[in-house]
Amino acid sequence: MGDFKLIDSKFRSLPLGSIKPEGWLRNQLKIQRDGLTGHLEEHWEDVGPNNGWLGGDGDSWERGPYYLDGLVPLAYLLEDEQLLQKAKRWIEWTLSSQKEDGSFGPNHFSTINTEADFNVHMNKQDWWQDVIMLKVLTQYQEASNDERVIPFMTRYFRYLNVAIVRFPLKEWSQARGADLLLSIHWLYEKTNDDMLLNLAETVRTQTIDWTRIFSNFPYKRKQTEWDHRVHVVNVAMATKAPALFFRQTGEDRDRDAAYKGIESLMTYHGQANGMFSGDEWLSGTHPSQGTELCAVVEYMFSMENLVRILGNGRFADILEKVVFNALPATISPAWDAHQYDQQVNQIMCNAANRPWVNGPDANTFGLEPHFGCCTANMHQGWPKFTASLWMATEDQGLAAISYAPCHVKTTVADGRDVELLVGGAYPFREQVSIKIRLSDEAAFPIFLRIPNWCSNQRIKINGELLQVNAEDGFARINRVWKNNDRIDLVLPMEVRVEERNNYAISVTRGPLVFALPIEEQWIRTQKREKFHDWEVYPSSPWQYALEKDFDVQLNGVSYQPFRTEDAPVKLVTKGRLLSNWIMEKNSAGSPPLNPKPYNNAELKGLELVPYGCARLRIGEFPVLDK
Repeated sequence: MGDFKLIDSKFRSLPLGSIKPEGWLRNQLKIQRDGLTGHLEEHWEDVGPNNGWLGGDGDSWERGPYYLDGLVPLAYLLEDEQLLQKAKRWIEWTLSSQKEDGSFGPNHFSTINTEADFNVHMNKQDWWQDVIMLKVLTQYQEASNDERVIPFMTRYFRYLNVAIVRFPLKEWSQARGADLLLSIHWLYEKTNDDMLLNLAETVRTQTIDWTRIFSNFPYKRKQTEWDHRVHVVNVAMATKAPALFFRQTGEDRDRDAAYKGIESLMTYHGQANGMFSGDEWLSGTHPSQGTELCAVVEYMFSMENLVRILGNGRFADILEKVVFNALPATISPAWDAHQYDQQVNQIMCNAANRPWVNGPDANTFGLEPHFGCCTANMHQGWPKFTASLWMATEDQGLAAISYAPCHVKTTVADGRDVELLVGGAYPFREQVSIKIRLSDEAAFPIFLRIPNWCSNQRIKINGELLQVNAEDGFARINRVWKNNDRIDLVLPMEVRVEERNNYAISVTRGPLVFALPIEEQWIRTQKREKFHDWEVYPSSPWQYALEKDFDVQLNGVSYQPFRTEDAPVKLVTKGRLLSNWIMEKNSAGSPPLNPKPYNNAELKGLELVPYGCARLRIGEFPVLDK
C-alpha cells in the first residue's frame, strides 16, 4: 500500500439528528412528508414493493437508493415513526443482502457459476447504485448507531479494493467518483483503516479529472453533444470533487479548482436563481434555458460539503441562494408535483418543443415528467440542508452555516453538552436569535457566518454590541459561555440589482431572488389517485420592463411561505408593458436590449415575490429608461 494520508476538513458535520428543524423549516419538511416523499412508495411503482432493493425484480439501479437518500434523513429529522418504518425496510434488506465476498445489493444476486459468468456480470456492473446506498448508510448509522453498518461497509470496501482494479469506474460512476470518496473518507475517520486510503487513491485516479476541467474550463457555450463532462447533474456533483481530491493530495491546484470551477460555470452558464443551466447538458445563460431538479439538490449537497471541507462561507452563500430559490420554485407548494426542468423566465409549463435536449414535457408539473430520476432524487434537498445548518469546528466549537430556525443538541470542548435554539424567520427576516443552553459554563468558539451580501452586520451578546471581523465569511467569537446566554444577530438586507445579458437585471434582497409572479391556470393532463400531472398557463401579462426603485413590504410567515399569495416579503415597484418582448420557441424570448413600451402604456404598480413562491414568473427583467 502507498503512503497516503487524509487532510482534516475545516469543519465536521454533526451526526444526523443533532439538528432538528423549527418554525417554517419544520413545516417545510412536514409538507414534504405529507406529499411525494411520504407517499411515493404507494403511488410510484419504481420505488414500490417490487423494487430490487426490496428483493423484487423491478428497478435495481439508482431509484431506490436515491429515494432513501432523502427519506432516511427526513424520517429522523421529523422523528416520524411511519417514515422510519418505511426506511428501515430498505435498510434491513440492504444489510441482509451482503454476500461473503462483501458485495451487496440486487445486482449481485444473478447466477454466477464460472469465472466467465463473473466477468460477464461485472462488465455490466455500474458501481453507481452502490455509491448512493453507501451515502444512505452513513446517514443511517449516525442517526441510529446501528453497530452493523461499519463492519458492513468495511467488508464492502475490502471487496471493492480488489474488484475496482479489474473492473474500474466507468460512465456514471467515473463521473461521480467524488460521492464514493465521501463514504470512504467517512469510514476512515471512524476506523483509521489504511486500506481505505489506498482505495480512496484508486478511486481518485479512476474518477474524471475534474480538477483539470475546472482549472481551465473548456465548456464555454451551450453544449450540443453528449458527454459525461457536460451533463448538468454530473457537473453539479463534481463541483465538490476537487476539494475531496485536495484532502488526499494536499495540492493547491485541487483546492483552487473548487473556486475556479464554480466561477466558470456561473460565467458561462449561470442563472439568476443561483444555479447554472442544464436541460440535460450545460446550456448557456439565457433565462429561458432549463435547469434539472436533480442538479439543484446535488449542487446543494456539493456546497454543503465544500463549506465543510474548505471552511469558506462563500459556498454557504451559494447554498442559500439555491435552496431558498431554485429548490422551492420547481416543486408545487403541496409537494404533490414537480418539474424536471425549471426556467428563470418561466411563462408557461406545457408539453411543447423547446431548444432543449429534454423532451417536450420536461417543464410540466407531475409525478414523473420526462424521466424519473428527479422523482426519486428530489427528496434529499431540504433534509440535508437542515442537517448542515451547523457544523463542528477544528477547535471543538460550532459554526453557523445558515440561520434557518432550528434546535441543535451536540457536544463542544471537553465533551460538554450544549443546546442552541435558533429563532427568527431567516431568510424572510433580517433578525436571528440564538439562545445557548449549558449545564455548566464552557469555553468554546462560535463561528457566525456573515454572508457576502451583508456589509453592516450587528452582533449582540446579552444585549451588548460586539465588534468582530469576518474571515472567510465567518466571525469568530471566543468566550466562556454560560447557560441562557443569547446572541442577537441582524443581517441587514438591501435590495440589489445584478446586471445580466442585454442590460437586463435580476433583483435580490439578502439570499432571496425576486420575481414577477404570473397568474397561473393549472390544467390537469393526467389524473391519478394522488399525484396528478399538470400544465400551467399564464392568465396575466408578463412582458414588463421595470424601474429600479423598490419598496420592501413585510407580511406574515405562513405554514407554506413559498406560495405567491402567502409571500412573506414583497418588493413593490413599477413597470411598463413592452411591445417588443415576445415568445420564442414556446418560451419567453431574450429580454430586449432596447425595451419599447406600448404606446401610452401606463406605468403600472407591480409586486415582486421571492422566486420560490412563483411557478410562473419573470426573474430577469429589462429596465425602463427614465
